[in-house]
Amino acid sequence: MKRAMLACATIAAAAVGGFLALQPRLLPFVHSGMTPAAAQEAAASKPRSIKYYRNPMGLPDTSPTPKKDSMGMDYIAVYDGEDASDGTVSISLGKLQKTGVRSEPVERRVLNVPVRAPGTIEQDERRVSIVSFRFEGFIESVENITTGQHVHKGQPLMRVYSPAVASAAAEYISVLGAKAASGITSQGIRGARRRLENLGMSEQAIAEIERTGDMALSVPWLAPQDGEILERAAVNGMRAAPGAVLFRIADHQVIWAMADIAERDLALISIGQKVSVRPRAYPNRIFSGEVALIYPHMNMQTRTARIRVELPNPDELLRPDMYADIEIATGSTSPVLTVSDSAVIDSGERQIVLLDKGDGRFEPRAVKLGRRGDGRVEITDGLSDNDRVVVSANFLIDAESNLKSALNGLDTGEKSQ
Repeated sequence: MKRAMLACATIAAAAVGGFLALQPRLLPFVHSGMTPAAAQEAAASKPRSIKYYRNPMGLPDTSPTPKKDSMGMDYIAVYDGEDASDGTVSISLGKLQKTGVRSEPVERRVLNVPVRAPGTIEQDERRVSIVSFRFEGFIESVENITTGQHVHKGQPLMRVYSPAVASAAAEYISVLGAKAASGITSQGIRGARRRLENLGMSEQAIAEIERTGDMALSVPWLAPQDGEILERAAVNGMRAAPGAVLFRIADHQVIWAMADIAERDLALISIGQKVSVRPRAYPNRIFSGEVALIYPHMNMQTRTARIRVELPNPDELLRPDMYADIEIATGSTSPVLTVSDSAVIDSGERQIVLLDKGDGRFEPRAVKLGRRGDGRVEITDGLSDNDRVVVSANFLIDAESNLKSALNGLDTGEKSQ
């Protein structure tokens, strides 16, 4: 396959090579005022010195006289100034101009390599609480609150009557009265108070008992946190068993964004990386967060791993079950040496760039690649800050200049080390 591709490249180069090779010789005649046709005829009549003939397939085989290879292809003439013995390849300036060869210096850049994935918004499971009793009780009345309404911590939700609460409150009132009359110890008072606390009575209700020395028939039951009412099961006059869910409340000031990352990208993800979340409901809004957790198990069907991003949500625009587009910044945090993607000639076994040495001379250089992104690739080995590399017309230089022979010399040098 590689031999066939190289043959196509050589044929293409040979098709343009005859005309391109003539261009540097035309310039003096054109500058002298000749027409292009006359200039071409004059240039053609000027003798050129042929050094040798090279194999058209790029093999390290030369001949002092014209010949054909085993496939019947003519060997290509190499003229003075078109090759070098130091491992570089020389191309005439005229050919470079006509073929559009362009080079640029290597650059140090912060390489952005974003990983993108679809995601969903979910509520923070640590910010959800339920309201239930630790005793059997009766709900005397429920406040005017409904599902979806926001409540604040300490806000009354309902009034509750329970024989167990009434008995514990009466004992506490009795102990408080006995302390004033006969000097009951603080330990006894703490025990009676602890019984009320174990039943789930709020600090406000206990403080009211201490202040008044009395207790109403029913006590207010308060919201344990700020948040929205997700579920309301309590109704006026109902009997509630211990543990029955009467209210479910969720705080959405912090929300989660969940994304499934492809297995091939998992090595790029780490805790603490910056994440941009764009909800599809608000395409012009970007919410910023960090990777908080990479879940330890893979999804066997989709070959993905789930990550969790924590997002502040002070305006509560983000709602659970929203869809979002998630982008994780996985690039370098400091500048690294990079070249354009087009500068790399990848054979599959190794990667090569053409180093521009100036004056039409090019040196093939083996490099090691790192991350890719923004149309550029990181060079981890093989280049330095002051180098220039060819970024366009690499193919023509490869085909016209017998790059394969130069690479063969490079291989010999590497094996001898």
